[in-house]
Amino acid sequence: MTAAPHPKLDELIAVLERLRAPGGCAWDGEQTHESLVRYLIEECFELVDAIESGSRDDLIEELGDVLYQVIFHSDIAAHTPGEEFTIEDVAEQMTRKMVGRHPHVFGEIVADTPDAVMANWEHLKAAEKPHRTSVLDGIPHGMPSLLLADKLVGKAHGVEVELPDVPVPSSEDELGDVLLAVVTSAKARGLDAERALRARLRLLQDEIREAEDAAEAQTSRGMSR
Repeated sequence: MTAAPHPKLDELIAVLERLRAPGGCAWDGEQTHESLVRYLIEECFELVDAIESGSRDDLIEELGDVLYQVIFHSDIAAHTPGEEFTIEDVAEQMTRKMVGRHPHVFGEIVADTPDAVMANWEHLKAAEKPHRTSVLDGIPHGMPSLLLADKLVGKAHGVEVELPDVPVPSSEDELGDVLLAVVTSAKARGLDAERALRARLRLLQDEIREAEDAAEAQTSRGMSR
């Protein structure tokens, strides 16, 4: 792979470095990873809005805002004792990860369907992170509840946890109406739909862990025979 020059990206990195250097912007110079979290979250949600309903210019702007957050955090790290990594280190690590996770493109593995690609991805991720003992490890529980539910449902299927099965509409437009109706009815009855779903997801996580423990115990029994 031949690296192409990216003068505009280099210029943006230089602008951030200038803002945070001595004599630059007092606000930028004081920021930390922790102080920028709220802005990273806001920028990500603004990008989602641009993807779903914005114009081309909106998408360019919001992608730039998210990119700037990555460069900002990298510059902070470059000047933080004990961290001391740069945007180049971030890019190098991500390149290594993507090449390693796509052996069907950069190697000899065959995975010619999306399902096969995802199965291989999960296998490679597990091999890279042997310290993870549960399919729940690494899932950010601060995700919006519906996204978290979707993630946990996928993990539950993987360990054969039975889940409630109710009829759903065949289109996302109709599904949106059903979800809105559920929230509307819950609010009318004084119920908190967000809290209720998160509480149910905590139970689902317990069920997933129990299924994992049962599978591990069964494997241990089989090996001891």
